[in-house]
Amino acid sequence: MLAYIIRRLLQAVLVMAVMSALVFVGLYVVGDPVSMMASPDATELDREAIRQNFGLDKPLWQQYAIFMSHALQLDFGKSFLTGQSAMGLILERMPATLELACVAMLLAAIVGIPLGIWAGLKPQALSTRGIMTGSVLGFSLPNFWVGLMLIMVFAVYLGWVPASGRGKTVLVGPLDLSVLTLDGWKRLILPALTIATAKAALIIRVTRAATREALPTDYIKFARAKGLAWSRILRVHLLKNIMIPIVTVFGLEFGQVVAFAVVTETVFAWPGMGKLLLDSIITLDRPVVVAYLILIVFFLVMLNLVTDIFYSVLDPRVRLQEAKA
Repeated sequence: MLAYIIRRLLQAVLVMAVMSALVFVGLYVVGDPVSMMASPDATELDREAIRQNFGLDKPLWQQYAIFMSHALQLDFGKSFLTGQSAMGLILERMPATLELACVAMLLAAIVGIPLGIWAGLKPQALSTRGIMTGSVLGFSLPNFWVGLMLIMVFAVYLGWVPASGRGKTVLVGPLDLSVLTLDGWKRLILPALTIATAKAALIIRVTRAATREALPTDYIKFARAKGLAWSRILRVHLLKNIMIPIVTVFGLEFGQVVAFAVVTETVFAWPGMGKLLLDSIITLDRPVVVAYLILIVFFLVMLNLVTDIFYSVLDPRVRLQEAKA
C-alpha cells in the first residue's frame, strides 16, 4: 500500500507540472492584462511600467521559470488587481466552497442512497417509477434554472430564506464556517439544494444499478436462506458490497462540485472560489487563475488517492490485487 501511495504521489507531481505549463501558456496567449489594469488615458510609458512591474515584459519561458521557482515555495505571485497574494485570496474563499460542497453532497447522499436502494429492491413498484422519473429530471435540469426557481419560490414568494450571500460565520481554527449559525444555514440551504438536486439524481441511478446487480448474487441468496432479517441483509451484506461504485461517484462528484461550483456560486452570490475564478478570468488576473487551477488539480489528485484507499478498506480483494501487482 505504501509503494502504491508513493507511486500515486509521483504521478501527481507529473500531472501538476504538465498542468501548470498548459495553464500558464494558455493564459499567456489570451488577452493583455495590462489593458485591464491601466486607465483608458494611460500613455504607452505607463503601460510599459506596469509590464515591468509585474514581469510581463520578459519572454514567456523566463516568466514560466520565475513562476515555477516561486510555485515550489507555494508562492504563486500577487493578484494584478488587488496586489494581494493569489494563493491567499483563494484560501480566503476556500472554506465557503468546501462548506457548500460538503453540505450539498451530504444532502445528496442522504436522499440518493436510500431511494436508490428502494428502487433497486422494488423495480416494478409505482414509487420506483416516480423516483426514477424524478432522478431523470434532477439530472437533466440545468443548475442555474434550479437555483433561480428555488430563489423565486422560497426567497421571493414565501420569503422563508434570503436569496444571496453567506450570512454570519463562526471562526473555528483557521476556518470561517456558516453551518454553525442559523443565519448561515438560511443562506446555505438554497445553493446546497441546487447542487444536491443533480448529485442525488446521479447517486440514485448508481445505487439502483448496484443494488440490482447485487441482489442475484450468492451471498445475498445465502443470507436470505439462513433466515436473516432484511434489515441485517441490507445493512451488512448489501450496503457494504454496493459502496464501491457509490464511493467512486461520490468522490468524483465532490471534486467536481469543489472545482466547478461557479454557476451556483454566481447565482446565489456565494463568496466561494468559483466566483473568484470567474471574476479573475474576466479581468485576466493570471496569478489567481493559475494558482486556483493548480490547487484544484492537486485537490482532485489527492481526492482520487483517498477514494482508492477507501476501496481497499471496503473490499479486501483490492489489497490482494495490489499485492499480486
